[in-house]
Amino acid sequence: MLDLENMTTESRNARTINLDQMTPLEIAGVMNQEDGRVIEAVKKVLPQVAAAVKWCTESLRNGGRIIYMGAGTSGRMGLLDAVECPPTFGVSPDVVIGLIAGGEYAFVKAAEGAEDSQITGVEDLKRIGLTSRDTVIGIAASGRTPYVVYGLKYAKKTGCKTAVIVCNHNSPMAMEADLAIEPIVGPEVLTGSTRLKCGTAQKMVLNMISTASMVGIGKAYQNLMVDVVPTNDKLKARAENMVMMAAQCGREEAREALEAAEGNTKLAITKVLLHCEINEARRCLERADGHIREALNV
Repeated sequence: MLDLENMTTESRNARTINLDQMTPLEIAGVMNQEDGRVIEAVKKVLPQVAAAVKWCTESLRNGGRIIYMGAGTSGRMGLLDAVECPPTFGVSPDVVIGLIAGGEYAFVKAAEGAEDSQITGVEDLKRIGLTSRDTVIGIAASGRTPYVVYGLKYAKKTGCKTAVIVCNHNSPMAMEADLAIEPIVGPEVLTGSTRLKCGTAQKMVLNMISTASMVGIGKAYQNLMVDVVPTNDKLKARAENMVMMAAQCGREEAREALEAAEGNTKLAITKVLLHCEINEARRCLERADGHIREALNV
């Protein structure tokens, strides 16, 4: 029998012993109070998050990828972050990859037993052609998921950087990784239900890693997502607004620049800021590796 007694994620929360006797408002209130503890827990691991961001940024600059591995809620968090990157930052779906025990179908239908496999994590990494340029990030509340543990072992043999996001100290996953990000959020409101505070902490850290890494490779100008893909009316309007805000121009000029740039927001902004033709703006961006600020000084 697996021993879970010493895991913080499996311990009972003294503040919610009478959860089954609480009113809906009391339950909502205590959950809100407990969620407040997540912010403090994540704050304590910001140096480790920053280290992971540096590795991920380096991977992306060198043609590598960010690869998340997890099971259950943790795997879904990784998949969720990965699938949001292409529309937000204009990257290929192959740049940030989410792997979940049981395959992508496990995102919508629980496949809890899949996490115990010692071979499928390795197989999944082999299937996507893991290389030393990639950064692998394992995600699990417990920090003991075999699917991830053995995936990390293989990743280290491949020569890539490895990190984990776990909610217990000194876990098997942490022992296998180069870097451990351990936001200790304390016992869950509902004992062992790590989709709650642990899931929230994981989502916060993943938001930081993917967003900061993308900023690092030029996917933002000021605080604007300038590589957003304008695939619907809302995003087309957002693209126009971003050109207007970044270049301090009117809507008509923004629309003309976007038309010349074939919808490429970053290119349109660069054109207006440099007061140049679209081909010259493109050349400046290329010389600046896609960073608008650097392109303005080329």
